[in-house]
Amino acid sequence: MWHAINSILDSYLYGTEMVSDEIENVLVLQGGGSLGAFGCGVFKAFANNNIKIHIAAGTSIGGINAAIIAGSRDRPEKSLENFWLELAKNSVDLIPEFLHRAIDLTENYYSKRQEIVGANESLKHMLSYYSSATYGNSRMFLPRWRPEYAISDPEYFMPQNWTYIYDHSPLAKTLEKYIDYNKLRPGGNPNVRLVVTAVNVLTAEPMIFDSSQSQITVKHLLASSGYPLYSFPWVEVEHGVYAWDGSLLSNTPLREVMDVAPVRDKRVFIVENYPKKIDRLPKNMPEVYHRARDIMFSDKTAHNVRMSRVITHYLQFIQELYQLVEKHVDKSEIDKNKLACIKKKYKKIIEEHGSEIKTVEYITREERFPYLYENTDFTHEGISQLIDEGQSTTEKILRRNGLI
Repeated sequence: MWHAINSILDSYLYGTEMVSDEIENVLVLQGGGSLGAFGCGVFKAFANNNIKIHIAAGTSIGGINAAIIAGSRDRPEKSLENFWLELAKNSVDLIPEFLHRAIDLTENYYSKRQEIVGANESLKHMLSYYSSATYGNSRMFLPRWRPEYAISDPEYFMPQNWTYIYDHSPLAKTLEKYIDYNKLRPGGNPNVRLVVTAVNVLTAEPMIFDSSQSQITVKHLLASSGYPLYSFPWVEVEHGVYAWDGSLLSNTPLREVMDVAPVRDKRVFIVENYPKKIDRLPKNMPEVYHRARDIMFSDKTAHNVRMSRVITHYLQFIQELYQLVEKHVDKSEIDKNKLACIKKKYKKIIEEHGSEIKTVEYITREERFPYLYENTDFTHEGISQLIDEGQSTTEKILRRNGLI
């Protein structure tokens, strides 16, 4: 929209380079542990339908997804899916094969009645939680009590001094196969612009890592995914600067995108691992805890979208005032210093707040059965179902909006 403003005022007021009319597609990926596989399916739908994403932003596992999309050496949708399938392959499945078959037979016998399916899903999620908590995942995180840490961990025999329980440095080695970090820097020609968020442990200030402004390394990705309430460690991203998972402040980093990319108008797609709305009240304490967690991690960007539109309306009002000046005021009678001051202020506002959020589409994971441990399910079945759900849900939304 600001191309029109610049066309009118270029020769008169601020003479800057004109802003492109092109709309940026922004994919915002929430954190959520294994639920990040849903975001993998979302991106597959975009890639398979040749819809270009210009900015990928995320925190926690959403930041990991975004980094693979931005930094993969070839087809990002394939690299992202391979990453998730590798995690699934290395999870420890506590359900014996014969029990898997018994569960399937039970569901088929009872024609997939909701209560039977729900009970089976509950069992699967519970066992996947115990698997992750006990064994970790060799491609992503490992518990510090494993015997191999006795040699490398100086505090191995002093758990009273531990500030974390799970070491997620194995993730760094896994990501080396999927990310070319040379792409994640200014001039590095990433597949998309990457924005990853974290929080400063000592100051509680938000931290934004933007590939167009500075080099993003594996340290930044580990910091963004170091969630302390799941017992992951902070990461020193630079000397004396320690960072934790950005979801502690916001699990949906749309505001951060608007802060670092404020010029071009945006079409935003928000991947919701944690739904905002549900159809019924929780029935028991586990469901209460589950719902409370969903609310804490749910999208809270509606205010940012409203403020973006308010600023847009104000700028449109300023444009109308400038047009009045252009038509009815003798420029030779205007104080040149005041005009220069207005020019400077207006240029600054345009540079910092000039973009408009044209549309926001929410791509939301369905929760048929609410379980507290669903974000720790790294089993092949769980990951594959999430990828398929993300892809099918996104394709429905794209089709509904006439984008495919």
